[in-house]
Amino acid sequence: MAGKFTLFVGFGAGYVLGARAGRERYDQVAGKAKELWRDPRVQEKAAQAKQVAKDKTDLAQHLVQKKVGEKVNDYGSGTTAGSDSVAGTRAVPGTSPSGGLST
Repeated sequence: MAGKFTLFVGFGAGYVLGARAGRERYDQVAGKAKELWRDPRVQEKAAQAKQVAKDKTDLAQHLVQKKVGEKVNDYGSGTTAGSDSVAGTRAVPGTSPSGGLST
């Protein structure tokens, strides 16, 4: 029982001392990180990365819209490139694309 108590006291003392040193070190690291983030070269690279991501997102959106538009047009005309399927399902006469009966 004395061993557990000693371990608990040692753990508590280590936690308190480590927390004090840890907070000081954390403040040091956080200060350096903020300083680095404010560097104009870092901001320039961050802006470039943001623009590249936006360009890629716009391109992907355009390609998806184009592909979906082709599928919708193919489905509406009754012809598809190689099969009568849309998203892996067969078109059944008398049904809507959502699978329900058409009226």
